[in-house]
Amino acid sequence: MTAEDRQVLTCGKKIIVKLGSMVLAAPGGGVDQNLIDRLAQEMADLSRQGRVFVIVSSGAILMGMQEMGRRQRPRTVQEKQALAAIGQNRLMRAYMESFSRHGIKVGQVLLTREGLDNRPRFVMARNTLETLLHMGVIPVINENDTVAVDEIRFGDNDFLASMVVNLADADLLILLTNTRGLFSRDPRLGEGKLVEVVEDVDEAVLGMAGGAGAAGTGGMSSKVLAAKRVAHMGVPTVIADGRTPGAIKSILQGEPVGTLFLPSPEKLASRKHWIAYSANPKGTLVIDDGAVKALTVGKKSLLPSGILEVKGRFENGALVRCVNREGREIARGVTEFSSGQIRMVRGRHSKDIELILGSCPGEEIIHRDDLVILKGKGSGAFVTDPVSRKD
Repeated sequence: MTAEDRQVLTCGKKIIVKLGSMVLAAPGGGVDQNLIDRLAQEMADLSRQGRVFVIVSSGAILMGMQEMGRRQRPRTVQEKQALAAIGQNRLMRAYMESFSRHGIKVGQVLLTREGLDNRPRFVMARNTLETLLHMGVIPVINENDTVAVDEIRFGDNDFLASMVVNLADADLLILLTNTRGLFSRDPRLGEGKLVEVVEDVDEAVLGMAGGAGAAGTGGMSSKVLAAKRVAHMGVPTVIADGRTPGAIKSILQGEPVGTLFLPSPEKLASRKHWIAYSANPKGTLVIDDGAVKALTVGKKSLLPSGILEVKGRFENGALVRCVNREGREIARGVTEFSSGQIRMVRGRHSKDIELILGSCPGEEIIHRDDLVILKGKGSGAFVTDPVSRKD
């Protein structure tokens, strides 16, 4: 790790700490209260040095299992939702007890992917976090498992943590797990070497990550993908062993702990990061070759004349995918028109919009400020654009 790499870590003030089920799980069931006590002590000491923390925590289902005397992890969505409802209060009590010893209050924040897909709700959630931090309260964030379905079935808190980096405008993401970091080979498949620094999450790096762990849902692969998303906000990520005493303090001192993922030189603004990664597209626009060139080379807005087909039904303000004739995604953005309106004006000149619709929501279907371009085929990364409206 170079001196420049260490500086990336030591300069961070607002830190997101994600605790997964694998590191939180106690041998006898539930979460490890001693581990939470130790982390609370560590964060309290660092808070007095001017650091600000937001916790993203798994563990509600583990606590529900302990409360109900269950050893085997539930398989159905309904069981998981029920156990999360039972365990969430017990999980928060564990954090409250640990942090109260240091005079620090914690606040529960439950989020869902569906809620953050809505831009106004996203902004409201961000304002809530800012207010809690201003009050000196440490937010403890988890998915709202009792009402979320897809999040439990397919999601993970690594993804949620990457979204919280954007919500909180954080400087560093720390993913604490039960391994030392990313290895050059999945430790379950044989001996590998710890990767200390990752400059870019490419296919080779993704190939080093394994699948989900026994107690958790994410595994190393979801952590690496979270680091990739966060890198495009210009924020570094560290994956480290949360069971190692003083891990957070060592990371913030720039010591070689775990795996450091460096921030990307191509930084997306908060709104564009939300467009690229946080929200689920509600529809698809098929665009012609001229529109593809205008978006990718000319850095233009999407006009109705370049739209060939509209797929799905959505209202104005929805996030949509823009694909070429072959179906490859070129960009995604927030449309100023509904799907019905776009079907009426597709292939027409902008000057015809008012004549056709009777009103003119705008000359562009998607304004350049609300558009993010896919970096390359299959890359899963988006390019930046220096022009961006404020929220």
